[in-house]
Amino acid sequence: MEFDAKFDYVIVGGGSAGCVLASRLTENPDISVCLLEYGDEGKDLAIRVPGKPLKSNNWCFHTTPQTHLNNRRGFQPRGQCLGGSSAINAMIYTRGSALDYQRWVEQGCEGWGFDDVLPYFIKSENNVHGSDALHSDSGPLHVSDLLSPREVSKAFVEAGIANGLEHNQDFNGKKLDGVDLYQVTHFHGEKQGQRCSAAAAYLHPVQNRPNLTVITHAQANRVIIEDNQAVGVVYEKDGVKQTVMARHEVILSGGTFGSPKVLMLSGIGPAEHLQSHGIDVVVDAPEIGGNLQDHLDVVFDYEVNTTDVIGIGMIGGKNFFKALSQWRKDGTGMLSTNYAEAGAFFSVGEDPQKWPNTQLHFSSHEW
Repeated sequence: MEFDAKFDYVIVGGGSAGCVLASRLTENPDISVCLLEYGDEGKDLAIRVPGKPLKSNNWCFHTTPQTHLNNRRGFQPRGQCLGGSSAINAMIYTRGSALDYQRWVEQGCEGWGFDDVLPYFIKSENNVHGSDALHSDSGPLHVSDLLSPREVSKAFVEAGIANGLEHNQDFNGKKLDGVDLYQVTHFHGEKQGQRCSAAAAYLHPVQNRPNLTVITHAQANRVIIEDNQAVGVVYEKDGVKQTVMARHEVILSGGTFGSPKVLMLSGIGPAEHLQSHGIDVVVDAPEIGGNLQDHLDVVFDYEVNTTDVIGIGMIGGKNFFKALSQWRKDGTGMLSTNYAEAGAFFSVGEDPQKWPNTQLHFSSHEW
């Protein structure tokens, strides 16, 4: 096993959180950071082009059989490159309801109210519409309008308004409920029409900092714990086990699935479960690796008479190659889509002005 030099901080996982942490910590030239990421750099065309079917750079997890879904297994896409799931998601820019954050505070998460987190949303944002009390145009994360929304998406918005939903032109404004086209995390300016992942926003521009070391294709195996302190990480790259040590902290940012896995491989988790896999127990922590709750998408399919689609059929395939040329030219056209171009927020069973509890995504594909 090869022992590498020490860093002040070792970050495990180069997803959204890991990219932000690596960038912000190394703003101080006296702080050294090592970022470990299992996937690649997250810079290739398959990531930068928003509108294409994407299973590359994706862990493609599946759940265990779910009792309340008639024992079906749910698909769990997760990003596998720098930028994490921000490199494969639908790029919809929504902050959520202020009342959701208030509920967190009521349940004990002090400091996570909407007024607490809003300054950080604003600091991160570079909105094509400029700056106001709720938005910024100077942050690293580009937020844009869709450059070439499809007519069928516009028709969805018109249908929502006709059925009583308010036309809300800013889901991140004073209120959440209503219907409109989404804003998306796409670059504007010179890179217009390209995906702005967390890596593209925060990490790639600063990757040459001398105090930042980024190691891709690195599989984190476990955290090294000495005297009840996390002091380093064992990882594997190109079949060779290596170690990075941390003077101050080891930060796990491997996501909902990755971080609990590393903790349990390190001996921190449900004791009986760890012992059944031959892992020495360091800390018996029964809740690690459990209690996951996720939202479900309920999909309604409708057949429409339009060629304004991208997909895997003959018409969609032809449209794809034609659109690629247009996107390379100026970032516009069908490949600038995020697929789920339009959406709505409203309440089922509650006052919609109080707490929108339902979100719609309108998406058109050819299958």
